[in-house]
Amino acid sequence: MPGQRLWLASVVVAAGCGWLAAGGSPSTAIGKEPRFPQLTLDSLNEQQRPLGEKIMKISSVGIGGPYNPLLRSPVLASRMYDLLEYLRWNSSLPPRLSEFAILIQARQWRSQVEWYAHHPLALKAGLPESVAADLKANRRPAGMTPEEEAVYDFCMELTTTHAVSDAVFDRAKRVLGEQQVVDLVGISGTYVTVAMILATAEAGVPPGKEPPFKPGEP
Repeated sequence: MPGQRLWLASVVVAAGCGWLAAGGSPSTAIGKEPRFPQLTLDSLNEQQRPLGEKIMKISSVGIGGPYNPLLRSPVLASRMYDLLEYLRWNSSLPPRLSEFAILIQARQWRSQVEWYAHHPLALKAGLPESVAADLKANRRPAGMTPEEEAVYDFCMELTTTHAVSDAVFDRAKRVLGEQQVVDLVGISGTYVTVAMILATAEAGVPPGKEPPFKPGEP
């Protein structure tokens, strides 16, 4: 739906939550000054403003999510905007698999905002709730389809060992195809970057909402 697409694009789908419109993403430390004070369109300089205006035209929540810190580096922000537009809306992977790949990185990074934003999107795209629940519990999900297994094993091996074995690569190539394998790497690496940006900014879930990952959990 157009409205949903605009909402998600405004925050790169990494932090697409309405609390951002009401003063920016909260710090993880209550009462602590935000590391990156929330920008507004009026506060943007001449380098930042073109992208800020582009975001505002498609956004129902203002300048939020990773864009708030990213706009401190306008050229990087613009390149990320274009990259994420492709990865989110035009990649060769169907939404169920791309959202699954994003959740895998959110789990690896324990990224509260990424999981909070993408868990409902993954379920809506058709990822079984049981698969998401196992992933969140740090277990290899049971009952995955062959495509989901290929995505999980590929992403986990690449992330945890910094390499991909012939067996895992060959299966991913056979099940997904070459373009989807390359796009899968792009999605995984880019959402690691987004998780890093959100972690650096100490972005948190909306006030009153429970963080997906609790202290002390693996």
